[in-house]
Amino acid sequence: MTGTISRRTLLATAASTLAAPAVLGQAKPRLVVVGGGPGGATAARYVAKDAPGAIEVTLVEPNSTYVTCFHSNLFLGGLRSFDSLVHGYEGLARQGVRVIHEAASAIDRDRRAVVLSGGDRLPYDRLILSPGIDLDYGSVPGWSRDAEDIMPHAWKAGRQTQILKAKLDAVPDGGLIVIIAPPNPYRCPPGPYERASMMAHVLKTTGRGRARIVIVDPKEKFSKQGLFQEGWEANYPGMIEWMAPDISDGLKWVDPKTSTVATGFETYRDAALVNVIPAQMAGAIARQAGLADASRWCPIDADSMASRMDPAIFVIGDAAIPGDMPKSAFAANSQAKVAAMRVRADLIGARAFPARYANTCWSLITPDDTVKVGGRYAPADGRIREVEGFISQTNEPPALRRATQDENMGWYAAITADIFG
Repeated sequence: MTGTISRRTLLATAASTLAAPAVLGQAKPRLVVVGGGPGGATAARYVAKDAPGAIEVTLVEPNSTYVTCFHSNLFLGGLRSFDSLVHGYEGLARQGVRVIHEAASAIDRDRRAVVLSGGDRLPYDRLILSPGIDLDYGSVPGWSRDAEDIMPHAWKAGRQTQILKAKLDAVPDGGLIVIIAPPNPYRCPPGPYERASMMAHVLKTTGRGRARIVIVDPKEKFSKQGLFQEGWEANYPGMIEWMAPDISDGLKWVDPKTSTVATGFETYRDAALVNVIPAQMAGAIARQAGLADASRWCPIDADSMASRMDPAIFVIGDAAIPGDMPKSAFAANSQAKVAAMRVRADLIGARAFPARYANTCWSLITPDDTVKVGGRYAPADGRIREVEGFISQTNEPPALRRATQDENMGWYAAITADIFG
């Protein structure tokens, strides 16, 4: 009927507007990236690098430097310096990224603007969110934000990493360490078990081999379990005890004042160190913007990393629900490149290729005994699915494990250069 606009026409018009390369009269399309970790920094750098001068790229990150959580266990084990984990944003600035060291306090999705903590607003045509994780301080009875310096988590690297290291260095020979592992899903699935390995390594090599590490786990199994347990038995006999929930009867409570951890099976009193790694969720800004579902993580389009809640926003890294991909720095870096490609296609009509993803996670058992797990991934059935996987095998020759560690160190140098320029 003349003068009537059909629903199909409205949807087509909306889709056309969303895909428009630039707003009329606007000099350049605008990309804002929130979060300067492996996901956000990679995305900002790749858009600026591959569309030089064509897109205005702004990175919002409150900290002037980034401390990698990946390889922080090597710092605990005495194998890396803390300074080697710290990276700046000068390389991104040289690439043409405008870096704003201020917190993003809100996202105005209706007006397409990021609101900064000081009140300024950054308009965007596309937004890439990489806010990482928030910790659920209520997930461990008796523990809280006020107790995190007493029972550190060190699952966000920086000051917490240094606190955990200082407490580890103060553990006496014969002292007790309790690690409270988190429920799935969480950042770096093998991380708590590599951490136990590196703690045992530094204790053993500093004459504290009678110390004991107890891992209280809510999970029935964990990443690389057979490899870790083989390594613990060979290298740290009697030092590391993993308590599955059917053995411990679950964690009941902790008391930071007395350094006590109570399970249904046993109460551990006067522990020299308690490392609480709580349940996790997507960073607050993503949840507050309505980009998370009931799981408290952000569902995404597997073909692009675009939010299922808002196609003008891409959510990458630990905050996303990535299908078969784990939450890791390697995964975030891989997802960032897919999102960057899609942003260039949306904003300047650049060619986009089918999404492909990859991940590898290396874990040290000893300095010369490193294992890995990983795979390649592609969109399928609306999710990111594993198409090829690999994992180290038990009883591998020492030379292969040493070569895997060399590969791990080479990867760290390469990925931090790829992230930060």
